[in-house]
Amino acid sequence: MYYGCFSLYLYDIFMYKIVSFYLIMTPIVSIIMGSTSDLPIMEKAAQLLNDLHIPFEMNALSAHRTPDAVEEFAKNAHRKGVKVIIAAAGMAAHLPGVIAASTIVPVIGVPIKSTLEGIDALLAIVQMPPGIPVATVGINGALNAAILAAQMLALEDKKLERKLADYKEELKIKIVKANEELRAVKYEYKCE
Repeated sequence: MYYGCFSLYLYDIFMYKIVSFYLIMTPIVSIIMGSTSDLPIMEKAAQLLNDLHIPFEMNALSAHRTPDAVEEFAKNAHRKGVKVIIAAAGMAAHLPGVIAASTIVPVIGVPIKSTLEGIDALLAIVQMPPGIPVATVGINGALNAAILAAQMLALEDKKLERKLADYKEELKIKIVKANEELRAVKYEYKCE
């Protein structure tokens, strides 16, 4: 009788480990923002990653207010399995560059429009010194940052490559449909 209970106990442990392995996701993309006020912009990146079934994490870290936490995150990102970092910041926008300086993981910078129409953030992110690259998308370009991250990951993931191809085909279909709808709009002097 004791042997049977022990067998069930081992079986329960075995099953728990198998289930845990499949249920616990490890993020391969990190979305980092300088402040939670950037969340309305960065939600576009999160939604696309979610739609493509790419495990990700989101954190607010400030290059100026929490520099030690930023450095710790950047130094440990690769070890944790993160393959791409999307970092958003406005104004002085040092966050993407500070992260890039401390990691080998590719960093995509998203300049956030706050002051100076976001031009200050754009220039701060795009003008990095040699050896510290930050791929930079347009101002408030969180969606493009997520697409770029997905394209990087798709280089080694055929299933994700197919999802991206389907996504881009959907974009094409949307614009073709929009153009057809424009043709239906009538004006007295509109030429067909």
